[in-house]
Amino acid sequence: MPNSNQDTDGPPTHATRSKDDDAWKHQPPYKFQKDFQVEYEANCQCKKIKYQLSRKEPLNSKLCHCSDCQRQHGAPFQWAAIFHKEDINFLNGAEGLEWFHAPNASLEHTLPCKVHCHHCKSPIMDEGKSMILLFPGLIHFKSKKDMDYFNPKCHIFYGQRVIDIPDGLPKWDGLDEKSKLIEDSPEDIVKEYEQKRKSEENDSGKDSKKVKL
Repeated sequence: MPNSNQDTDGPPTHATRSKDDDAWKHQPPYKFQKDFQVEYEANCQCKKIKYQLSRKEPLNSKLCHCSDCQRQHGAPFQWAAIFHKEDINFLNGAEGLEWFHAPNASLEHTLPCKVHCHHCKSPIMDEGKSMILLFPGLIHFKSKKDMDYFNPKCHIFYGQRVIDIPDGLPKWDGLDEKSKLIEDSPEDIVKEYEQKRKSEENDSGKDSKKVKL
């Protein structure tokens, strides 16, 4: 976020003051990596923010229907892919980026935070403590096969949806693996999840009995 006395025509600098406060700029995901294996390239709408990805396939890919994502993107849901922070290489580091920490509406770099372009305001990613959540719509895919790597694996926060999507993918009421499967989730996945949940409950019950003994 630019300071109040900064030239607004130039790229923004972070509002923090000390060198220690700026240390995060020289760490992933903002540290520029010279020897970087490039699998994909991406940019925001105005092309002032450009980045590369070294991982061929994301750790996970989801469609999120939570109200926060609906507001941020002005859309019924969000398509997001998860990567390690080391998997991304911003060509200009932290330059040209701005941050938003939702819990207290802060524009400081406070995790978790939402990251967007200073100029065109395109959403770039959500940054957590160890992972980043990217938006595949910014990526230049060279083939359909590459795009298929980013196919969504499930829906999350489907309980907050504004539109039904009967695509046969698992649909979680909240976070995946931590909430109930609802709507047209595949029967085999529902059964597998129920068996897993019962097994965990049984293991938890056995552990509690051991503690009492």
